[in-house]
Amino acid sequence: MTLQEKINTFIEQNQDPAYQIFTKKIVTSKYPMIGIRSPLLKAFAKELTKENPKWYESYCPYKNFETVALYAYSLGFLKGPFIELEQEIEKFLPLIDNWAINDYACANLKQFRKFQTEGFSFILKCLEKKEPYTIRFGLVLLLDYYVNDSYIDQVLQLCQHNYIDHYYVSMAHSWLISICYIKYPEKTKNFLKQAKIRPWVYRKAISKICDSKRVSKEEKDKLKQMKKELLV
Repeated sequence: MTLQEKINTFIEQNQDPAYQIFTKKIVTSKYPMIGIRSPLLKAFAKELTKENPKWYESYCPYKNFETVALYAYSLGFLKGPFIELEQEIEKFLPLIDNWAINDYACANLKQFRKFQTEGFSFILKCLEKKEPYTIRFGLVLLLDYYVNDSYIDQVLQLCQHNYIDHYYVSMAHSWLISICYIKYPEKTKNFLKQAKIRPWVYRKAISKICDSKRVSKEEKDKLKQMKKELLV
């Protein structure tokens, strides 16, 4: 069975019309959607990568959302030095046109836990780009792998930046701040008191923090007051 036949068979056996409808409601993409649940895509990507770590190089063009998702997940199963992983990610980034594919890839790039220093340097390069999903890629990698004792100060410093005014970049920015607050409340509270970020990002970050069950009602009330003061 050829690679094309193998992928076609997988799609035929796992397509879910109801899930297709659901996905179309929450994801906007130029890629047609078939409707396959992400755990199935991730498992199949792992299988493909075991057979050929770079199977995606011989599968082109990418005609639907699900095959791009397979590519996204496959990056997380690659082994070897970080420089090679970085090169593969850079090839993949231009394909991203939606938050879901972006976040699938980031969530599975567990190699960033091992290569913290090299990974952080790569993220800094992403954040300097103009493409919105490359910036979001960097921000989501930060919240997935760098909100820790070693990097929290540097992450909060990066949160001070006003990135391009794009909905999914701003959402990732606010999401990152909320994760910082949940894990490092005092440091992040100090950040919020003097932050010069866009009001929309500031308000959305506080909303996301207040959605967390790990934050006390007392803290939420204080944060909501800060949010009100910003609107005055």
